[in-house]
Amino acid sequence: MEPVISVTARCEIRAVIRLLHAKKLEPIDIYRQLSEIYVQKCISVQHVRKWCREFSNGCTDIHDEKRSGRLSISDETVEKIERILLEDRKISIKEMALRVTEVSEASTKRILTEKLDYHKICARWVPHMLTAEQKQQRVDCAHMCFFKNASKTPRNS
Repeated sequence: MEPVISVTARCEIRAVIRLLHAKKLEPIDIYRQLSEIYVQKCISVQHVRKWCREFSNGCTDIHDEKRSGRLSISDETVEKIERILLEDRKISIKEMALRVTEVSEASTKRILTEKLDYHKICARWVPHMLTAEQKQQRVDCAHMCFFKNASKTPRNS
């Protein structure tokens, strides 16, 4: 039985693909050899084909390229979305994303709910910001309703 390698790095698999591709093996044959050794951690045949194409086109780097990560959303975009929202509180996220082309629907929703703290209630976007006084009024009202209803209910003793 041949040895099985359980822990691998992506660059290791790419190096093997590059080596076998240089030996003029077909992508499907490279995939078969990889799947024998790397069993569960093996990449798909489509990815093997992709990397063979990359190496054929002159790519020599087997390491991942540096990525900047999640794109940040500019303050101008947030302000633009807020202006559109204040013009029409019944606007949908899809319509807003069409008007603000810099960001996707998902980013538009994230801006509305996380950055601007708005929530959709009864087909309208409303700010979800209560003052301490408003919170206390709600608590007082709830207590009043509770005690009012508690006094009306008959007790079976």
